[in-house]
Amino acid sequence: MKLDQPSIHCFVILVVLASLFTASSAFAGPPLLCHTFGIGNAKSLPWISHDWNLTGKETYDINNLIADTIAILDADPTVLVHMETLRRATLYSQMDARSAKRLLIKLMARSDSTAQKSPATALALFDLGYFAESLKQLHWIHKDVANPAQGLEGFTLVVKAIQLRGNDPQMEFAAAIIALNGEGAKHPEHAQKAIAGAKNDPLLARNLSAHFRDAQSETMAQMISSAVNVKVAQQ
Repeated sequence: MKLDQPSIHCFVILVVLASLFTASSAFAGPPLLCHTFGIGNAKSLPWISHDWNLTGKETYDINNLIADTIAILDADPTVLVHMETLRRATLYSQMDARSAKRLLIKLMARSDSTAQKSPATALALFDLGYFAESLKQLHWIHKDVANPAQGLEGFTLVVKAIQLRGNDPQMEFAAAIIALNGEGAKHPEHAQKAIAGAKNDPLLARNLSAHFRDAQSETMAQMISSAVNVKVAQQ
């Protein structure tokens, strides 16, 4: 896959994607990819870019992408770490289109092999659904490349993961971001629960208060709320 110029900005992509988002979030570009999630000092895939996309000067060995990604996901149950790791994995897959399909197959097998109704099952389903939705958004950028997750309902898998996991505001945050593609008005509970749960989750609170692109853009809390008319609680 030919890598786009790394200097491209998300607001340029919105010209292509505006019809896919609600009016309140159309400016944002693909939110699963164009926004870096804060994970503190947690381990994730190596990242040298100071922007959302690759620089084109990466030295990371793409042959290690599947093993490294799975190892990180298995080692840390923090959902935001999974979100950022899968974001990076999706962007790294631009270097080798085959890696996206191989990681997707691995995540499918991982979700099938976990015990029913366990925390591991919920996370495995979440990872599969979130990665599928990330690949969908990557396909909006690279329309000439086949999407290996075509036909896979990632949002449905994430919602099922939430049901298995129980109360998890970070998963609700992920669902609310995915729902910005137009499902937000149908599923306002995800934004509501994410914002409410941030009162007891400092990492989530920091992510909700972070601006999408720069200080002039909406915060993530405002972004997920504007699609569903959720009153933003003071953080």
